[in-house]
Amino acid sequence: MKKVYFITSNKGKLLEAKTRLSEVGIEVVQKNLGYPEIQADTLEEVARYGVKSVRERFNEAFILEDAGLFIKSLKGFPGVYSSYVFFTVGLNGILKLMTGLGSEQREASFKSVIAFSEPGQEPILFIGECNGIISNEEKGNHGFGYDPIFIAEGVTKTFAEMETNEKNRFSHRGKSLDLLVNYFKKK
Repeated sequence: MKKVYFITSNKGKLLEAKTRLSEVGIEVVQKNLGYPEIQADTLEEVARYGVKSVRERFNEAFILEDAGLFIKSLKGFPGVYSSYVFFTVGLNGILKLMTGLGSEQREASFKSVIAFSEPGQEPILFIGECNGIISNEEKGNHGFGYDPIFIAEGVTKTFAEMETNEKNRFSHRGKSLDLLVNYFKKK
């Protein structure tokens, strides 16, 4: 079994990656090295910078992931600042910003960028996106982050109301993990 380290402190992300990559014989091991999340315009820039920083201290095959919630009526906010916004204003802050908006004004998308790095190779990015809406209230006890307020297109419940395997079928991270799994299948 091939081992790939996941540079993250997020247990939810780790569980999602372990679940998907185990299907192709990849053992995912958490490595909490941390890396600077630069102020940038895109998640891709943040991921590439993260790879560069981790490579200076760690010489094994690894993945890292940066994700963001982009709310159309808020001009893409919180976007690349999703983690910071989550830990400062939280879900209630986002819901307050959207008070009074109808469902047609609650459009949002989640985007995930997974960077895979192997020693001596250029990093490869895998990008997944999931469209949906922001709910009017928090629902569910599963998942993490914005999961209790995000409802993907084609479903009626939030990500936090779904078990990991169900969420992975719809989510942005599930889609980027699908691309990574397909990469390993071809390798």
